[in-house]
Amino acid sequence: MKRLYLIRHAKSSWDHPELADYDRPLNDRGKKDAPFMGKLLAEEGHIPDVLLSSPAKRALGTAKRIAQELGFRKKDIRQNIRLYHADESQLLQAVQAQDDAAGSVMLFGHNPGLTEFATLLCNYEFSNIPTCGVVCLEFQTDTWKNVRYTLGTLRFFDYPKKHTKKMKSGK
Repeated sequence: MKRLYLIRHAKSSWDHPELADYDRPLNDRGKKDAPFMGKLLAEEGHIPDVLLSSPAKRALGTAKRIAQELGFRKKDIRQNIRLYHADESQLLQAVQAQDDAAGSVMLFGHNPGLTEFATLLCNYEFSNIPTCGVVCLEFQTDTWKNVRYTLGTLRFFDYPKKHTKKMKSGK
């Protein structure tokens, strides 16, 4: 079995409109949401073998904050430029290229491609994966090359706004 986590980058800043899209950092909310979601994942035992991220500043910043909560070394996060605003076919290629020794992969990317990809993988209609949203899918296969559209089973879909009260209380 293979487990795939799809995570949209956390909320990004628009404070500096002169910055290229690729260079936009996380805003204050994004800097809080990412470790919060990382902590939830860690508490539930969702520790991936591989963290794979778009190198865009907001995506990599999200990956680093979640990695810290998971006890995953930031230097071991793999970056792939093809994930920057990738469409569903590019995302599928990236997943299928993973080493079969990895049982689970956590991929950090961007919309709209990430939402479309998640929808195609499991036939669940995601209207939108919100910022810092996490989709967890399982595939009944021993090889990443066999990951295909419609073959995934949705295990959970979570995002920060589901936990607004918990976040405000600091629990």
